[in-house]
Amino acid sequence: MAKFLNTSATNYFLEELIKTARERLIIISPFLKLNTRIKELLEDKNRMKLDIRIVYGKSELQPKEINWLKSLEYVRTSFCQNLHAKCYVNERVAIITSMNLYEFSQVNNNEMGVFIERVQEPELYRNTLEEVQRLIRISDEIRISVENVKKTEKVASVPKKEEKNYEKLTTSRLAKAHGVKTAVLLQQLVGIGFVVKEGKQWQLTARGKSAGGESRYSKKYGPYLLWPKDIKIRS
Repeated sequence: MAKFLNTSATNYFLEELIKTARERLIIISPFLKLNTRIKELLEDKNRMKLDIRIVYGKSELQPKEINWLKSLEYVRTSFCQNLHAKCYVNERVAIITSMNLYEFSQVNNNEMGVFIERVQEPELYRNTLEEVQRLIRISDEIRISVENVKKTEKVASVPKKEEKNYEKLTTSRLAKAHGVKTAVLLQQLVGIGFVVKEGKQWQLTARGKSAGGESRYSKKYGPYLLWPKDIKIRS
């Protein structure tokens, strides 16, 4: 029978879910921000060569954390637009909860969750796993590793002439060159601290400016960003 979880129980059972995973581990969390305990658990599962899938909607990782995540050979990450679900699954149990991954071990928040055991609730577990797998299928799989980024980005369409003159690319053209969607590229740039979203507009950060990014405005196309062509982003 499924169990109701309060805040402390959610923390406990989530840690146990990760620790006891032997075949697979799936993490669905809108915000990808990792504390020390989560890192330790993931490192241990990676040493066991466990298949680990992480689906997220927003990343708050710093460059150091991005490089750390990149070092985990058996962790695959996917970006899912408009993600709000929080679910954690291994081969035996699943947890559906209000708690984001970054809130793990934070007892100051009021959370709720439901603990599902495959043996006790096979249909409920199966339905949960099927939905989790659907989210994985519709998400854009990327390797969260943006090595010394030096590239291009754009929010609005910009005249090709301007791109050529400044030897820089807009976001959409950069995304196309790397075979990813613009939304995925933007999340990568957010992850390394090059851009932030204010309202409906993407703004260049001081870090982004130091990498050669430029903010521009076109009467026809509106605000956009340009990046050096030698910026390297791996997905």
